[in-house]
Amino acid sequence: MSRVGKLPVAVPAGVDVSIKDDQISVKGAGGVLQLKLNELVSVANNAGQLSFAPANDSREADAMSGTMRQLVNNMVVGVTKGFEKKLSLVGVGYKAQAAGAKLNLAVGYSHPVNFDMPAGITVATPTPTEILIKGADRQRVGQIAAEIRAVRPPEPYKGKGIRYADEKITIKETKKK
Repeated sequence: MSRVGKLPVAVPAGVDVSIKDDQISVKGAGGVLQLKLNELVSVANNAGQLSFAPANDSREADAMSGTMRQLVNNMVVGVTKGFEKKLSLVGVGYKAQAAGAKLNLAVGYSHPVNFDMPAGITVATPTPTEILIKGADRQRVGQIAAEIRAVRPPEPYKGKGIRYADEKITIKETKKK
């Protein structure tokens, strides 16, 4: 059995987990998240502990038990604490401005780039060169951060562009004559 799949998921106080036919729903202070259950995994709720077991002895069921456990754990953490990604803008004149559910970027193009944030995702700009993306759904927070980074990825010669706050860019040496 999967090492991750063996570990139970502790459900803290204030979080409500409901398992219906083919869907698991987690409700907490951060919102409501839902996930379709896989038929290869059986889920049991034992007094605030969610346990995941493979439905049969196949290798796929074993792998999916660990995957489902981690996805549900991410949902529980998301509705209690939430997830965040931090991006930084490097370059002369590069700036970001958050206005409600919109993000306006000025990153060296002849026009500003505007992003509309989906429901459940909030964006903030503590400084004009930092972007903070927060939300309960880990996958959506990471996807939005990746889409914003893709507007102007860091280039390898000067390092200009939008990068994750913890990302290290290897600077290339220019051609010598």
